[in-house]
Amino acid sequence: MANVTYRQALRDTLRAEMLRDENVFLMGEEIGLFEGSYKITEGLLKEFGPRRVKDTPIAEEGFVGAAIGAAMLGLRPVVEIMTINFSLLALDQIVNHAAKIYGMFGGQASVPMVIRTPGGGGQQLGATHSQNVELFYSFIPGLKVVAPSTPAEASAMLKAAIRDDDPVLFLENLALYNTKGELPAAVEDIEPAEIGRAAVTRPGTDITIIGYSRMARVAAEVAETLAAEGVSAEVVDLRSLRPLDRATIVESVRRTGSAVVAEDDWLTYGIGAEIAATIQEGAFDWLDAPVRRVAMAEVPLPYAKSLETAALPSAESLLTAVRDTLRATGRTLEPAR
Repeated sequence: MANVTYRQALRDTLRAEMLRDENVFLMGEEIGLFEGSYKITEGLLKEFGPRRVKDTPIAEEGFVGAAIGAAMLGLRPVVEIMTINFSLLALDQIVNHAAKIYGMFGGQASVPMVIRTPGGGGQQLGATHSQNVELFYSFIPGLKVVAPSTPAEASAMLKAAIRDDDPVLFLENLALYNTKGELPAAVEDIEPAEIGRAAVTRPGTDITIIGYSRMARVAAEVAETLAAEGVSAEVVDLRSLRPLDRATIVESVRRTGSAVVAEDDWLTYGIGAEIAATIQEGAFDWLDAPVRRVAMAEVPLPYAKSLETAALPSAESLLTAVRDTLRATGRTLEPAR
């Protein structure tokens, strides 16, 4: 096993898939000569050449549309959009074309493409460069949306996304790029993940904490803190936002009797609202307390570091919500050590 960063896991997986299938090629702004804004494509232009690593103009609608056409003709483009904020410029291509073609043409054409794009706050990039707008895409039938939280999951899900015959939006939180985790020394040995399947990353009996992407890692940290207080928290990493693994969510909450959902987007109409509705429909009779949600403040994210930090969900805010939920069930908590 090797201890690698999330960034390196993505880069090595792209390379492995390009070696495995000559139909896989990369497109995006500055991914070639500059090797990508986040260096995910480092060295790939030199190894594979400009035919398979294509620098594009600053024209998201144009190059996403070109990728859709290439996918319809049998290639497997992996598009890098510099941030999810810029994907809004290609919203028509993604929502009205990539997501619709298979259904509108009765399966005669498919769009096997991946759109990789980072998002999230905490980097002092300002309100228009720090959004989590994955809800826009998770709402659309015909798209698949995944949000892995660890290097191992990133590798397995990127393999699955590239090999899938449907368009997949692959979300990468900027805060995760330098986080580390174990992978097999040979990335080729990693099995593709199953898109649409959540993971119980930490079994527990007292409460379920549900998160995805960065907040799945925060949930794991909070579960460790709670363990020192005698609380057994189960952590569910959604991994996939569409399709959503409702069965795993409901089964977990039926075991624990309470739940807190953590997300990096806004609370109103957010992913957490969908999870809470799922729990209400599937596990209402098992609930000992209302489902609580932890999310970002409902403001355009401030640039000032102190304000940005205050607006983002944190381990502290999640821990408070979990403790409040446990108290609502009638549990007496031990003092934190």
